[in-house]
Amino acid sequence: MDITVISQPLAQVDAGALAVIVFENTSVTGDHAIAADQASGGWITELFTSGEFTGKALETAVLARPAGLAAKKLVAIGGGKLDTFSTVEMRRIAGALVRLLKPKKSGTLALAIDAAHATIEMASAATEGAILGDFETDQYKTDPKKNDAKVTAFSLVTAASDAITAGVARGRILAESQNFTRDLVNEPGNKLTPTVLAERAKLMAAEVGLECDVLGPDRMKQLGMGALLGVSIGSAEPPAMIVIQYKPEKPSDANVHLGLVGKGVTFDTGGISIKPSEGMEKMKYDMAGGASVLGAMRALALLKPPIPVTFVIPTVENMPGSKAQRPGDIVTTMNGKTVEVLNTDAEGRLILCDALEYAKRLGCTHLVDTATLTGAIVVALGYINVGVFANDEAFRGRLLESARAEGEKMWAMPIDEDYKELLKSPFADMANIGGRWGGAISAAMFLKEFADPVPWIHLDIAGTAWLEENKPFMAKGPSGVGVRTFVSLAMNWK
Repeated sequence: MDITVISQPLAQVDAGALAVIVFENTSVTGDHAIAADQASGGWITELFTSGEFTGKALETAVLARPAGLAAKKLVAIGGGKLDTFSTVEMRRIAGALVRLLKPKKSGTLALAIDAAHATIEMASAATEGAILGDFETDQYKTDPKKNDAKVTAFSLVTAASDAITAGVARGRILAESQNFTRDLVNEPGNKLTPTVLAERAKLMAAEVGLECDVLGPDRMKQLGMGALLGVSIGSAEPPAMIVIQYKPEKPSDANVHLGLVGKGVTFDTGGISIKPSEGMEKMKYDMAGGASVLGAMRALALLKPPIPVTFVIPTVENMPGSKAQRPGDIVTTMNGKTVEVLNTDAEGRLILCDALEYAKRLGCTHLVDTATLTGAIVVALGYINVGVFANDEAFRGRLLESARAEGEKMWAMPIDEDYKELLKSPFADMANIGGRWGGAISAAMFLKEFADPVPWIHLDIAGTAWLEENKPFMAKGPSGVGVRTFVSLAMNWK
């Protein structure tokens, strides 16, 4: 999608559709909304007066062939309350407009941004929303008409400035990186094996000027990654550990080295503790954490944060083959601790514990892992918030601040030492599950044992990595959650 900036009077904007943001009120406010209302003979005022339109968030009204405007359609879209309008609403508005107008074959879309909102952050959010809204999950459909309806170009109607130009550039990088993540998550298990995921990582790393190191089974054995290897042995597909490092020319803090670790189970049957058949097809998304780390890596390589960042993605298939790990097996992790495997479907923590230890050995001083780890987090938080677990309050606060700035909803969860009791095993140092109650917390407690004493955050994205239904601003399927937060965390480190 072409993204441009148009600096000309609203009436002269020649586009398939011109959109203005209208806020909740009893009258039309905002430079562009007032101009559009006057040019169209009071159309927006009439909408308010009749009660057809109130300005609530993402509410829309469309006028064809508006008199006084060069655009073929005029769209009024609700911005909600003016005093709480933020980049979150701007991102959603742009996405909703693209998704609304694609089937109408409008071709080109122009979004008018008032001078009060003409900032680098708003320009970035609008660009992100348009590109994210344009994403579809139909790459394997053979319908020759599937691409007939599309928005070919998206423009911001506002005064040109360095801030707007920079915002558009940043927004494109973020959105295309998030869509890179969504593309990976959308791939079926027969197309995206651990080997293929490693190849895709290598290719993308080379494109942005970074080197990618991939550890295979032999190297893992030498390093003692018994937990990761235990998960992989039931599959004919070999495991891989993807490692990519970014190093700034002049680090802003010589004592900081951020590690981003993502779970990369390309398909999860549950192993011998096999999952129910209903919904198992979605287990292609069990590598969403790893995909979000790769998406963040792509963006950070282009945006160049002031701190070094290492990206680690352990990737496996969890299959019930003849050599598969059994419930009751005991494995030795990379840091020497032994784990009794009570449930082979709790495999994500087994690959992540070795990845966290490896990241520490690479010199990471702060760790964030992200994983579609537990169904329990969905019970606790539904499909709205990411569950956040941390061993360091200051680090957690920094990440939550980044998440709020990027409009990604996250919620801090408890991780008291008392929960460690749930992981006791009479036969090994610890068990890999802690029972039915507090399952997301005991899973986080397991990972904490391998992250300590390094400041660490665990993000359980099981409920947020996949959208169960279409949103007005985003297609059903992979969400790419986490990418923007990770980028903000690294870029704004001070």
